[in-house]
Amino acid sequence: MIYGALEDFLQTGKPILAKGPVALIFAEDEVEIGTTLRHHLNCGFTSVVALMPDAFDVPSDVEDLIHRVPYDCTSADAVITAVNRIIAAATPGCWLYYCYNGEYLFYPFCETRTVREMLAFHTEERRDAMLTYVIDIYAGDLDAHPSAVSIEDACLDKSGYYAQGRSDPETGHPRDRQLDFFGGIRWRHEEHIPEASRKIDRIALFRVKNGLQLQDDHTFNDQEYNTYACPWHHNLTAAICSFRAAKALKRNPGSTFDIKSFKWHNSAPFEWHSRQLLDLGLMEPGQWF
Repeated sequence: MIYGALEDFLQTGKPILAKGPVALIFAEDEVEIGTTLRHHLNCGFTSVVALMPDAFDVPSDVEDLIHRVPYDCTSADAVITAVNRIIAAATPGCWLYYCYNGEYLFYPFCETRTVREMLAFHTEERRDAMLTYVIDIYAGDLDAHPSAVSIEDACLDKSGYYAQGRSDPETGHPRDRQLDFFGGIRWRHEEHIPEASRKIDRIALFRVKNGLQLQDDHTFNDQEYNTYACPWHHNLTAAICSFRAAKALKRNPGSTFDIKSFKWHNSAPFEWHSRQLLDLGLMEPGQWF
């Protein structure tokens, strides 16, 4: 279905936002729009909503399977604004997910289980949000793929990830069960990355409730939503494998000539399978087997 504008979707799309899970895909450019939409359709989301300018093309095999909303995602606060407006319009209890084009959600056992099954289990564990790690993927051969985007030649860092305690600015003490995570090419090329964009943690899966708001740093105003686990045991986490950082670094005139290759001794071919991410410790199955 095609909507006239975001406002139109917020009014007439309320039935879509009643239960979920709903995937919100924000297209900043035309890179890998088709593969992004197909991937999230295959995950088993109840609805996939593509927010993008009218000028962007959507492959014919998916255009009838998605909800298309005209939207310009290029301004600094565009995505945060849209997510918060959708939260306000959605029914409390509805699960939402958001990502950008060229990003792909992986969760434990996603090859055989749907995202609906995973979130049903997560809800039973009294969790209303799920931590996702944004794992940078990049083309192994930049001569062949100067945009740094290649599905067939994608690589990822198999090590080099770390976490730091997250302090409460009001008390100066570490926040309970909250950490800032770093790694990937955002860490290796941090001189080209604004400090506010270096973290790789994102609360991309969350359950709507009254008064909930997404903040500029991809955390929420409810601090429990920003935790990686409940107090009594480890919980599920997921990964978003993303070309976004690599694409930006090669597109930016200030960094593109400094980067001849993203590969290093800890690069590995990306296998497009949850088992690889589990083996590397880049997501956590928790108690879900």
